[in-house]
Amino acid sequence: MRVLLTGASGMLGAATARALLAEGVELTVLQRHPSGLPCREILGSVSNRAVVELAAAGQEVVLHLAAKVDVVGPWAEYEQTNVAGTRAVVDACRQHGVRALVHVSTPAVAHAGRALVGVGAGPADSRAARGNYARSKAIAETLALQADSAQLAVLAIRPHLVWGPGDTQLVQRIVDRARAGRLPLIGSGAALIDSTYVDNAVDALLAAVRVCGQVRGEALVVSNGEPRSVAEILRLLCRAAGVPGPRGRVPYPLAAAAGSIIEGAWAVSRRRDTPPLNRFLAEQLATAHWFDQRRTREALRWQPRVSLDEGFAQLAAHYAKGSAEDQLTVPSTVEGTTS
Repeated sequence: MRVLLTGASGMLGAATARALLAEGVELTVLQRHPSGLPCREILGSVSNRAVVELAAAGQEVVLHLAAKVDVVGPWAEYEQTNVAGTRAVVDACRQHGVRALVHVSTPAVAHAGRALVGVGAGPADSRAARGNYARSKAIAETLALQADSAQLAVLAIRPHLVWGPGDTQLVQRIVDRARAGRLPLIGSGAALIDSTYVDNAVDALLAAVRVCGQVRGEALVVSNGEPRSVAEILRLLCRAAGVPGPRGRVPYPLAAAAGSIIEGAWAVSRRRDTPPLNRFLAEQLATAHWFDQRRTREALRWQPRVSLDEGFAQLAAHYAKGSAEDQLTVPSTVEGTTS
């Protein structure tokens, strides 16, 4: 099978690429920076139509992961990568006769700020989605699913809060804040949320590649299906990394107000780093969001193989290995002598 994967630089994209290669897939990857993977690689932006068309030529399946995932940033950047990039991918698939497109989305496309308790995927709604990332991904998912046809089968997969060893988007940011003593709970910390260990997300994407065509024209949320409280998840992530757990609590109304102020300040000053808080993060940390996985598991013929507790153990082993390697790395010095 010939597969194009966009976005192989991130944790999930790189892990998925390695899994596809292990299955003997003839793989092409497309992203801005070299991935170091032993496969055909094309460098460039997913919004560059010429680059995308070059990558899509001759492919049977496209697995589209590339996206701007930051929690802040000007709309134009999200629109260029997430919306225009997805449009370029869809058009290239049509032009080159690709038979299946697996579009990687996010449950945030259907989250309007209210609790999501045991629900299914729900329709993407760019008008109600919170923040530029969710809004742009909602538009992108809609574009992708509208392209589903007899010639091009389209399936949208929404992995929820993917984490694991080497994760810089979620885990490392939590760990860094905890180490600095700046990780409070928002609200009670009792809100239940789903998350997905990276190996399970990879398995689900590979399953989607296999079934896309038999299953098509819909969105499926992927998670471990083990809702835990925000407080417990943060505590276990911190324990795995060997840093102190959350300290103190901030009432949600205060956190939401502070997030709005901080978000505005970042926009005015055009800062490029990630702020300590914004409205979207405050909502995510204070609102329940867990999902009914029955349709996903039936459609993909997939089950998570790594439990959350096993995932936390693997994360702890990762940090322990890193710590041991740091201790073994002793700077070389040249000692002088005196007479």
